[in-house]
Amino acid sequence: MPVHVLILDADPERRQALAATLRAAGHVAVPEGSAVAAAEGLTVEPGGAAPGFDVLAVDLKHPEIDLAVLRDALAPRSQLPPDPLEAAERRHILSVLAYAGGNRRKAALLLGISRSTLLSKLRRYSEAQ
Repeated sequence: MPVHVLILDADPERRQALAATLRAAGHVAVPEGSAVAAAEGLTVEPGGAAPGFDVLAVDLKHPEIDLAVLRDALAPRSQLPPDPLEAAERRHILSVLAYAGGNRRKAALLLGISRSTLLSKLRRYSEAQ
């Protein structure tokens, strides 16, 4: 399945080279030199139509880019309250444990906590379910 990529880069040679490479791999690449034109391609229509790009390749040193505005446009802050710290910790511990293949000693080492602390937290999380 082809990936739709919007390329924003001030250097026309680099922009075209990246677009040619992506097209040769069977993807759809749209090179843009202007941040304004690129932003228009990313804008969500009032009727709810989503932008037609899967990936945005950006030259972060582009003179027209305001990184704070770009970050907010790509990942708007949620109106929902953040998760409690314990819920975030639980998700993180479980993902590290999965990464370690269930090896609790290795997971504890990766987390920077003792194995007994990890076991205690796992017991507490299993009781809370």
